[in-house]
Amino acid sequence: MEMEVPFWDKKIELMERSQLEIIQLEALKKQVDNALRTPFYSERLKKNGIKSGSDIKSLDDLRRLPLTTKNDLREAYPFGLLAVPQRECVRIHASSGTTGTPTVIYQTMKDVDVAADTMARSLAAVGCTPDDICQNMMTYGLFTGGLCFHYGAEKLGMTVIPTSSGNTLRQIKFMHDFGTTVTHATPSYLLHLHQAIENSEWSREEFKWRIAITGAEPHSEELRCKIQDKLGIGVFNCYGMSELNGPGVAFECIYRSGLHIWEDRYIMEIINPETLEPVEDGQIGELVMTILCRDAMPLIRYRTRDLTRIIPEPCKCGRIHRRIARFTGRTDDMLIINGVNVFPSQIEEVLLKMHGVGANYLIVVEKHGLLDKLTVQCEVTPEIFADDARVLNNLKDKIKAEVSALISINPSVELKEPGSMPIAEGKAKRVEDKRPKE
Repeated sequence: MEMEVPFWDKKIELMERSQLEIIQLEALKKQVDNALRTPFYSERLKKNGIKSGSDIKSLDDLRRLPLTTKNDLREAYPFGLLAVPQRECVRIHASSGTTGTPTVIYQTMKDVDVAADTMARSLAAVGCTPDDICQNMMTYGLFTGGLCFHYGAEKLGMTVIPTSSGNTLRQIKFMHDFGTTVTHATPSYLLHLHQAIENSEWSREEFKWRIAITGAEPHSEELRCKIQDKLGIGVFNCYGMSELNGPGVAFECIYRSGLHIWEDRYIMEIINPETLEPVEDGQIGELVMTILCRDAMPLIRYRTRDLTRIIPEPCKCGRIHRRIARFTGRTDDMLIINGVNVFPSQIEEVLLKMHGVGANYLIVVEKHGLLDKLTVQCEVTPEIFADDARVLNNLKDKIKAEVSALISINPSVELKEPGSMPIAEGKAKRVEDKRPKE
């Protein structure tokens, strides 16, 4: 039996490809004009011979525009990418980076509304409706995953419970008492919830839970099936990042055969990360995104570092917005721990400035039950090792506090005797990821 396909904006989602490309081109021209208002892009675009949006004659001219990296965003901190007067900004988000300098995202009221509308479109695509009660278990604050999802769910008309992350017993109680039908959480936390419900006073049959939206950490099809089987719900994958307005950038539809990029609001490229040249549809490469729908902060040809491929075949849902496959990895050393982006160099930054810490360290990531556990192992200097145990404990507490403040994850810290950790003959191994491969 053929499923009924739900839509949020049927005209946009089903329009002819030629019409969509006209929309993209006009939006790209406006974004180039917008970018020229920023200190950062003004210099770069003019070096490439781009003096106004009218210099863009076709979508092929996108390749005349410079690529942008996360490091560029840090260098432009705090106001180098702001294209409107500060008084027009209603919100600032920030994302973690490899150093203490964050990447900052600005939004006008219009930008917030467009991001919410994009998110509402995504939620409608998987079958969410105003009759649903949605419990958002993602962290709120500078991270866009909480607020952007929240505003989109409200835009759709859903009743939203902003429980944020953690406090599993309260999460379960709210799910039971308010009849939560839709949740937003990481895949690992969903398995944790399953175990907690099994150990609770309620049976699974007492919950109205029917859909889970997952994101923030990569997971396999096998893990999705495992979650669906254990919880008896439909699990849908979403993709996004703070730099691109949050989690509504790409979303599965009811057929769950790849994630639709909303191409009236983003231009997608897949490039070879070494040569920076485009790859053929179906070949794996790095996802590069240009945002077409933000006034406060333009972002042109942004290198996401995520590796994926375009699925060239049309989707059964009928949408003309192309799909990307599950991500196969990244081109950098970023770790995703319980949905939080962590760069080893962030932890290194803390250790290297800490008095009493030696030169050798190792970051260990493993599964602790259903959640990820981060352990920082580091050698101490001989004088600290020979000192009072209270000094060692104080150093351990200080490392834990400073790492936690920087990456928003509470690590375990193990102090090692000087010279006890192996010395690398070649490139030092700084990360040991012991998590099972899905």
